[in-house]
Amino acid sequence: MDIAIPIFDKVTALDAVGPYEVLSRLPGAAVTFVAIEPGPKRTETGMLALVADRALGDLPHPHVVVVPGGFGTRALITDERILAWLREANAHSSWTTSVCTGSLLLAAAGILDGLEATTHWLAMDELAEQGATPVSRRIVEQGKVMTAAGVSAGIDMALLLASRIAGEKVARAIQLGIEYDPDPPFAGGSLESSPPEIVELVRRHRELS
Repeated sequence: MDIAIPIFDKVTALDAVGPYEVLSRLPGAAVTFVAIEPGPKRTETGMLALVADRALGDLPHPHVVVVPGGFGTRALITDERILAWLREANAHSSWTTSVCTGSLLLAAAGILDGLEATTHWLAMDELAEQGATPVSRRIVEQGKVMTAAGVSAGIDMALLLASRIAGEKVARAIQLGIEYDPDPPFAGGSLESSPPEIVELVRRHRELS
């Protein structure tokens, strides 16, 4: 089972690595980082590089597509090289998925037309502009298309996807294997549960980025 994760400069590291940690543990799975051009891609902080081992064209028909997000998605929204690959991959895939603002690329490729989808809460308006119907849920499943909210939601999405592919027993074993049992030190990991001053701090940080 070929699983392709397209990466790019200014990708959010956990968007790609979180699903990788889950899906790479599926029996028979081969996870490959792909890109328009193979090689290292710097994450949005610039402090880490992920390596794309293969070009998009080397893996045109993966069984599963996982599109991560990050500030780098904005430069790709009109890049037909990746949009055409996404359309072709989706035409043959068993599952087409995204994490965070990766859904902007799925929408730009026309894959989310007429579908509900989610993204990072800061990018909901952008998702609507690309033709999707934004909904505020952590995971949105529409047939074979699955979108996840911001960053850490990619782990949840990947576990749900693992259950769809290999059954709940395998997915729960993977969850235990990676000791994914969230118990954050603070409440407020969602827009709804965060006080206004924290929301404003995040918005201000985004404007400065």
